[in-house]
Amino acid sequence: MSLEQREQSERDEARRTLPPAPYPDPAPRRVEARREHFLSEIDRQARSRSPRLARRSRGRWGLALGAAVAAGATVVVLTVDFGSPGARPNVPPASAASVELLERAALAAATTPQTKVRAGQYSYVKTVGHTSVLSETKSGEMELLRENEAMEQWTSVDGSEQTLQRKEGKDKLLPGTPGRGNLNSPTYNFLAALPANPGALLKRIRDDAEKNHGAGSDSTTGPDQEAFVTIGDLLRDGMSPPETTAALYRAAGLIPGVDVVPDAVDAAGRKGVAVARTHDGERTEWIFDKSTARLLGERTVLVEDNAWGKVGTVVTSVAVINSGIVDKAGQSL
Repeated sequence: MSLEQREQSERDEARRTLPPAPYPDPAPRRVEARREHFLSEIDRQARSRSPRLARRSRGRWGLALGAAVAAGATVVVLTVDFGSPGARPNVPPASAASVELLERAALAAATTPQTKVRAGQYSYVKTVGHTSVLSETKSGEMELLRENEAMEQWTSVDGSEQTLQRKEGKDKLLPGTPGRGNLNSPTYNFLAALPANPGALLKRIRDDAEKNHGAGSDSTTGPDQEAFVTIGDLLRDGMSPPETTAALYRAAGLIPGVDVVPDAVDAAGRKGVAVARTHDGERTEWIFDKSTARLLGERTVLVEDNAWGKVGTVVTSVAVINSGIVDKAGQSL
């Protein structure tokens, strides 16, 4: 099958997966033009990237093998292992189906009314979900447990106040203040100041990923996967202006290896279609509503058997229940 035939097949699959959108569908020429831009950006980045791979280790999003002894049991908390750094050889560009879905999500975001944000307000997000835990019992057997990650969080839009987090009915102020914010701890004002151009935005995110997860680092993640994870975190945890949200979706289409999963379920039980990236036996999925292309949540699914479970095990899953701008910390929508 030729490249053109494969891409046409992917577009046909995307159209079967996604029903007609309630907003104008991107014109075929617009999607094709954006894809050509994505491919040229990927080629440019590949030419400028060092082919040397760093040695494998465990980084920020690696398996957190911090053992704790409680009630006679050793508990190991799982986040996500995203594997070796750098772009793998022969990783294809984002599929045509994923580019089309991301463009639909970007158009939906761009048409969302702009919220007028004032100093002193807070970004609010409510999520439900879980992380996975391996517990070694006194008998030496291992069992996979789930830890509840349902929470509400209020972040000062300008970073001048401490972030309030509510879990299991208990409020806690996180240490320090966000300040101006950064990619790992964003504020609304920080997100609003990010580049609106998808290529420039991805460069900003990937440059940061290269510092800690690129060639020569001790990270196991790799800059492409770290960039995908960072964009997912910003979309899920940050309340950003429509223009920034649209740019984040389009920037994701520049990352090699991104594809579509036709059927996925978020932590709240809502069914959707996912944009995903598979890395070292684990698939990270951003789940969208099939009708509106609204982001529902994110999950990580095993695609290979390992110590954490069999193929199909959902090791982490977080769903966004509500988000917006509120006047004070503790105020819900």
